[in-house]
Order: sequence, then C-alpha cells, then structure tokens
Amino acid sequence: MRFSYSILFLTFCFFAVSKPVAAQSRAGNPVFPGWYADPEVAVFGKEYWIFPTYSAPYKEQVFFDAFSSKDLKTWTKHTRILDTTAVRWAKRAMWAPAAVERKGKYFLFFGANDVHPGEIGGIGVAVADKPGGPYKDHLGKPLIGTIENGAQPIDQFVFRDKDGQDYLLYGGWGHCNIARLKPDFTGLLPFPDGKMFREITPKNYVEGPLMFIRNGKYYFMWSEGGWTGPNYSVAYAVSDSPFGPFERVGKILQQDPTVARGAGHHSVLQIPGTDEWYIVYHRRPLTETDGNHRETCIDRMEFDEKGFIKPVKITREGVEARRIK
Repeated sequence: MRFSYSILFLTFCFFAVSKPVAAQSRAGNPVFPGWYADPEVAVFGKEYWIFPTYSAPYKEQVFFDAFSSKDLKTWTKHTRILDTTAVRWAKRAMWAPAAVERKGKYFLFFGANDVHPGEIGGIGVAVADKPGGPYKDHLGKPLIGTIENGAQPIDQFVFRDKDGQDYLLYGGWGHCNIARLKPDFTGLLPFPDGKMFREITPKNYVEGPLMFIRNGKYYFMWSEGGWTGPNYSVAYAVSDSPFGPFERVGKILQQDPTVARGAGHHSVLQIPGTDEWYIVYHRRPLTETDGNHRETCIDRMEFDEKGFIKPVKITREGVEARRIK
C-alpha cells in the first residue's frame, strides 16, 4: 500500500509540474487583457505590433491603444497613441486602425464618427515618427468622407501590390471599394478610366476587408454576419488580380461554442521570410453578453497543398512564442 501511495504521489507531482510548463510555452488567448476588437497586426523591424479598436460604446471610443511584442507572447501596451484631441473632426467611434510604414514614417488609417450621408466623418490618416506614436492628423480632414458605391467609409486596409502601388480597401454596409493611394497618403489617384473607386464586393461580404499575396495569388478576406452576434465570421476568395473577380471560396474562421462566440474582423501575419501564417482576430467570451466585450486572440492559419486556407481552430492556448530572425 505504501508503494501505491508513492506512485500516486509521483504521478500527481509529474502532472502538477509538467502541465503548467506546457501551458507557459504558449501565449494564451486573449493575448493581452482588456476589451479590444478589430485587431490590425503589423511587423516593424523585429517587433510585432497590434493596433485594435478600443471596444466600448461609441461615445467612449475616442482613442487608440497599441501593443508590441518581440515574441508573440509578451505584449507591451502603448496607451492613447491617437485620440480625438489630435483629430479635430473626429468626435466618437474611432474604429479599426490600419498601420503601415513608408519612408521612415508610420501612418495610422482609421474610421471615425460612424458617418452617414451628409455627416462629417469617415476614413482619416494620422502620422508619427515611431510605431507607438504619438500620432497627429495627417490631413486635417477625412481622406474619404462620402458614401461611394453604397460603402460606408470604415474598416480600411492598406495593401501594397507587387509594383509598389498602395491601395486602400474599405467599406461597411455590405459594400467594399478599392482605391489607389497617393505615395504620400495625402489623397487618392484615379484609375485609368478616371474613376476614383472600384467596387469589388464578393458574395456575403459585410465589412472588414483584407488582402495579401501568396504564391502569386491575391487572397481577399472579409467578415460576415453581425458583429454583436454569434454568427460573426471570416470568409475569403482568391483571384489573379487585386480587382477580382472574387468568387467566395468559403468560411475559415467562426465561433466554437466550447471556446468563444463571434470570431471575426481579423488581420493576417506572415512571419518575414517564411511561409508561416497567423490570424489575429477578436471574439466574445462565452461568459459575456455585452456586444462590446470583445478580446484579441491569435491562432495559426494554414494552407493545403492546393493553396486553399484550412479552417482555423480557435483555441484558448494560443500560439507558441515566435521571434523574428
């Protein structure tokens, strides 16, 4: 009997010690505390950055925080990198920032004011000397402040094509536009036909557009469903051109009723110099009913041998620590 108790005691010790060690090797989801949504991920130098929406009622959404990490596991918070005191035309509902670096400057694109026809607001641009700001208004007015092709000017994403041309993808209310950006981000350039906007809306599109290139193909992703509901999710299409046509392939990110609800409005991270991909997204914990109670998470995103994106498994454990070489 004494021998049996010894075996039981040693077995208990093994699991008590080894289980936390395994858990500690992963970042865990959410990756940082607080209610944050619409996360935009970027790599600047050898650091990862996430720029999310502060998830609160519209009148309280008047600033942006950012988070940086060297390993996807330990994150540093940078508070109020931009707020409405620096953008005089923005009053509330600052949403879904998109951050890029160009010629040593850092640009933060954002939506503000939940604009409707005839109202002041839309997509703005801010600039800073470092990723963590402070940012200041780049234009003194919205870059896009009108409803074009039925698209509310929100949820902007900056995509750089192979020829170096920057494009802005954006749009709510079930419509997505693409527009050519000037090199200094002070305005838009017309397309060869003279138009400033092209609509590229795929089937079931709602909001949150994103684009990247892999193996010469253009992957266009977006969010579907309602942002406060459990059906919020992410789907994608593939084309040979950034202008489409984009035929919906299928859904790759959605809720798991055993983990979390409403998984959507994402961005994509490719580890520089590799074919290793991650999806950064928000979701709502099972314990929460408030629509604004959303948290930022990271999980792996993989492709099959034909280049299709495999359905993402959302996890509580998150991803392994990963430094940029």
